[in-house]
Amino acid sequence: MNTAARLLAVAMSAPLGAVLPGATGVALGTPALAQAQAVPTAAPSTSLTATQANEAARTLMEAIKEKDGATIYNGLSDPLRNSTSIQAVQQRMDSNPRVSSYRISEISRGMDDTTVEAFAVVETRKGEVPLLLVLDDSGKLVAWKWVGTTLPIEETALKFVNDLNAGRWIAARYYLDLEFQQELTPQDLKRKWTKLERTLGGVKRVKSALVASQGGEQQLVLVTIEFGKVTDNLFVIFNREGRIINVDFSADLV
Repeated sequence: MNTAARLLAVAMSAPLGAVLPGATGVALGTPALAQAQAVPTAAPSTSLTATQANEAARTLMEAIKEKDGATIYNGLSDPLRNSTSIQAVQQRMDSNPRVSSYRISEISRGMDDTTVEAFAVVETRKGEVPLLLVLDDSGKLVAWKWVGTTLPIEETALKFVNDLNAGRWIAARYYLDLEFQQELTPQDLKRKWTKLERTLGGVKRVKSALVASQGGEQQLVLVTIEFGKVTDNLFVIFNREGRIINVDFSADLV
């Protein structure tokens, strides 16, 4: 089992909430990242092709349109499927507004996962509503979100990443749990973030944040970042109080 699956298995103690969940990578706070070796410049490294991602996303979108909880359940990554049930997924589908049509607008293959941007026509709203889906290497769903609302821990994750991107190392460190702050100095944050930027071609923009798990001892947020070489997801792990206790980068960076 890779780091992503282990983190998901731990974090998925809570039932499905506002967003279906997921995870990847290696922890920011671990000594391994501080001693990271040079990595290949080729990106992305996910084994899921754009064609496979498109097919998986259309299957999931069709299931959302038809409110088919069983297909959504079967399309979840293993840690998610093990943390919920068909009945729970179906209840969520039944409570969602009906989707009359959809289209896939963009597929961004990352280091360990693939982000799919779609638009859906929702009957209770005017026009198209943007939707993000994150797929693992097997094309299984690890997170999805209707764009337009931001939960508190999503907002914190975005502020943290934006502070890192702006070089505000002390400000970014404020969002860390006290114990995690003791592990990471502002210089540590600068070194690790600078390495990530250099490896992936610099940050073009911070796109969005998606809650993968909330309400439990460990809460998971995915921050989607468009780098120069690849669009990838940074996993920010919170405790129950909403303080950051770990940050997870791609395993290919160590």
